[in-house]
Amino acid sequence: MTRQGVSTLPMLLSIDRHARDGALYRQLYRALRAEILEGRLVPGARLPGSRVLANDLGLSRATILAAYDELAAEGYIVGRRGGGTRVAAGIPRIRPASALEDYDGDTIVSPPVDVSLLGARMIADHGDPSPRAPVNRAIPFVLGVPALDDFPIAIWMRLTARRWRETPRAMLASDDGPGYAPLRQAIAEYVVTARAVRCTQDQVVITAGGQQGIDLIARLLVNPGDAVWLEEYGYPPARAIFAGVGAHGVGVPVDEEGLDVAGAMRLAASARVALVTPACAAPLGVTMSLRRRLALLEWAHRNRAWIIEDDYNGEFRYEGKPLSALQGLEHPGARRVIYLRTFSRTLFPALRLGYAVLPRELVEMFTRARFVADRHSPTAEQAVLADFIVGGHFARHVRNMRSLYAARQRVLLDLASAALGDRLRIHAAPAGMSVLGRLPPGICDRMVAVEAARRGVIVEPLSLRAMNPSDQRGLFLGYTPFGAAETRRALAQLALAIQVVAEGHSLPSAPPIGMSTSSEASRRRRRD
Repeated sequence: MTRQGVSTLPMLLSIDRHARDGALYRQLYRALRAEILEGRLVPGARLPGSRVLANDLGLSRATILAAYDELAAEGYIVGRRGGGTRVAAGIPRIRPASALEDYDGDTIVSPPVDVSLLGARMIADHGDPSPRAPVNRAIPFVLGVPALDDFPIAIWMRLTARRWRETPRAMLASDDGPGYAPLRQAIAEYVVTARAVRCTQDQVVITAGGQQGIDLIARLLVNPGDAVWLEEYGYPPARAIFAGVGAHGVGVPVDEEGLDVAGAMRLAASARVALVTPACAAPLGVTMSLRRRLALLEWAHRNRAWIIEDDYNGEFRYEGKPLSALQGLEHPGARRVIYLRTFSRTLFPALRLGYAVLPRELVEMFTRARFVADRHSPTAEQAVLADFIVGGHFARHVRNMRSLYAARQRVLLDLASAALGDRLRIHAAPAGMSVLGRLPPGICDRMVAVEAARRGVIVEPLSLRAMNPSDQRGLFLGYTPFGAAETRRALAQLALAIQVVAEGHSLPSAPPIGMSTSSEASRRRRRD
């Protein structure tokens, strides 16, 4: 920049004296740095003296000097005796951020990111997200949300206050690696009696929910190219996790007996891992038959494969007594089972605590992997949860929720029959926290989900979870947090959404799941 250009510098600098985002000298520092990096102040250009610039900008000289000092400390400018302050030599010109962005209507579109190959696979395998409910409240018929209004919050608050009153310093300390020891002991005692799991405390490792457990197992046990059995309509984030480590996810059909083990062996007999939900498999909430369970254990035993038993809502079985865990069966293959649980479904999602019951040979490496991932979960929450379990509150809460959820499923089925008729055929699920409704042929479940979201109803399309090409169309409906009045209103809106799609009133170019209508409209304008 010439001397004449430098004299115009004050006009190029924008200083907002009322801004709340930092001191004035920081604003001046950022403005001058941008001028240097974007080439408007060239190497060797002389900057105005501090008194001159202070007068031109109406700032104090101390503000100018503070900004100059910071620029000098970072190497952007140099001061010379008798030569004033100049832009340092050797600073490469950087293209301004605005030149790297494009506009799509009113939206700034950032340049594409060079994601790793495995990262791209992970994101792609997660699929387009369904319309989501706001995180601060549950909207019918969002999945996986427990009945938070019926959680014994007064007991939880009392236990929390007592912990901080009696052992405050312990709440501030790190735990012992695998997790808070009293919590691991309480979990071991509970799963042995309630789920017939075979374990001791030293086989339990606390995780930040079941999803982290799957992630750590994938990192430890799966190599790129390994095949992994996944239930056809199972948990989408798990599919993404295995894609992220380079595994080949094999979608295995699920029928009235659960995972089709014989079919899985025809597809990929040498798979490294099988992720299963024996207590409650999607999409029908079915329980894996004993015949299939034993066949799965035999496969793992003969092939030295691993089974991840995701028992995310095993207690919520409404027909008879909850069945024993796969891990506890009398079979040599049970030693190849990793048992996972989360408290997000049974208690509340914000808790973000779960656990893995591991074969002894995996405990140390899994504990080290957990330490690398995020060291450990908050000690205070672990301590309160331990007290909640030991005091019998957890078992009592599960019993209460099992009764409540069974009643709410019956209410949903009765109301849906009247409100929807043949437009959505919903059958009772013997377990779990959601039901599946089947749509008539020719009606797109994804379009229904979009139309329903416009009407304040959240449903998840069956086709969104399919791993293999299929003409199956349906909607998953969660029911556990919703009373009869709320369910009735939501079903009326869902019926209208199905009718709109069936009659073809929706736009032919209705946006895919998760895409806003304004974004789609701007794309159409750009194509035109």
